[in-house]
Amino acid sequence: MSRINTNIGALNALKSLNDVNTRLSVSQLRLATGKRINSAADDAAGFSIAKKFNARSQGLGQALSNIGSAKNLMAVAEGHLNNILDILTQMKTKATQAADDSLGSAERNAIKAELNQLAVQIDLEVAQATWNSNSIFGGANATSGSASNVQFKFQIGAGSSGTNDVLSFDLLANTNVSFDSGATDKNYTASGLNVSIATTSVASNASARALMSNIDTAIEDVSEALSYIGSVVNRLTYQETSLTVARTNTDAARSRIEDADMAYEQLEATKLQILQQTASAMLAQANTSPQIIMQLFQG
Repeated sequence: MSRINTNIGALNALKSLNDVNTRLSVSQLRLATGKRINSAADDAAGFSIAKKFNARSQGLGQALSNIGSAKNLMAVAEGHLNNILDILTQMKTKATQAADDSLGSAERNAIKAELNQLAVQIDLEVAQATWNSNSIFGGANATSGSASNVQFKFQIGAGSSGTNDVLSFDLLANTNVSFDSGATDKNYTASGLNVSIATTSVASNASARALMSNIDTAIEDVSEALSYIGSVVNRLTYQETSLTVARTNTDAARSRIEDADMAYEQLEATKLQILQQTASAMLAQANTSPQIIMQLFQG
């Protein structure tokens, strides 16, 4: 049937060409971005799920970063505690030396002066042990000999659970060593820790032995704190491994939903480009069909 006002063949060819162009545009966008879902219109349910997976992955990534910060804090605390332990060991050596009755008053005074300087160095170590302007070991510049607790909290999970996702590090807990770096008598107190200038008397064998006992307690408490730090670092390492696996699995799940199959999309784009050419050719051919009617009016 031949018509002039309405070219059905050309309209059908144009519709096919428009459909191919739309599909080709989508395929080319997927190839350009590497994503199967570039907008909610591509897959409404998949878009929502992928965004949730992406948010969880970002949260896990930040938690891993927080674990790194927590480990850095542990390293700072461990470094200062090791220095304090070395100083206490040296003080123990000096106190042991002072316990020798063969020493005279001049020698004992020299040892006391050195012990005082070592105690001041412990004070300096405590004062320098800070994290983001917070004292790691607590204490403040005050005249009292009491230690104030400083608790550090790190978000080490992507959830909001205060039990499983937050690590609280408190080196001043009752079971762990604490220091007060601000007391005027240079007093360091904790569960049995008491090393102060006021009590570093080595005037006699008895006082030197008493000081040795105090230093032994201090060494034990600092060693306990170092052991506590080691256990915290081990927990952080396990959590870091767990979060890394969780993040990998989350990214894999998101990828299966959101990312494009590049081999398939390339094959689809090639097919659509061929269809685009054939549809254009058919449209051109359909547009020439009405001209055949003119032959009916030729003599």
